[in-house]
Amino acid sequence: MPQLDFSTFSPQLIWLAITFTVLYIIIAKVALPKIGGTIEQRSDKIANDLDRAQSMKEDVDKAIASYEAALADAKSKAHTIAQETRDKLGAEIEAERVRVDKEIAGKVADAEKSINAMKTKAMGEVSKIASDLASEIVGDLTGTKVTAASVSKAVASAAKN
Repeated sequence: MPQLDFSTFSPQLIWLAITFTVLYIIIAKVALPKIGGTIEQRSDKIANDLDRAQSMKEDVDKAIASYEAALADAKSKAHTIAQETRDKLGAEIEAERVRVDKEIAGKVADAEKSINAMKTKAMGEVSKIASDLASEIVGDLTGTKVTAASVSKAVASAAKN
């Protein structure tokens, strides 16, 4: 193997040192700054992205907070409107109920007056009907005709007892 030949060992070490130095200088002056720049750009981009994400998160949180506040306000207004509507309808229903109660009370009073009038009229005619009936019964049973005055007198005395 030529690499292990001790007579050519010194030049190989010199060329190794020269090659290593050249490669070190190329890497140190060219490759590492590019890699470092790329790493720094990437780090800056990541930091900027994180800052933008944080800013967007804060914007979203503000939007959510304003949405929730608007929603709570809308719910409060809706509840207020619903309560006002319930109160208004309750008042209208109560007024209508009072009106209907008065109307029904008037109709009941009219019906009671009509019933009392009919009752009075019927009671007034009861004595006449009783007199006519008694007259017919007495006529059928005895075969004689009785006078209306005597029958009315007998019905009146029986009604008093």
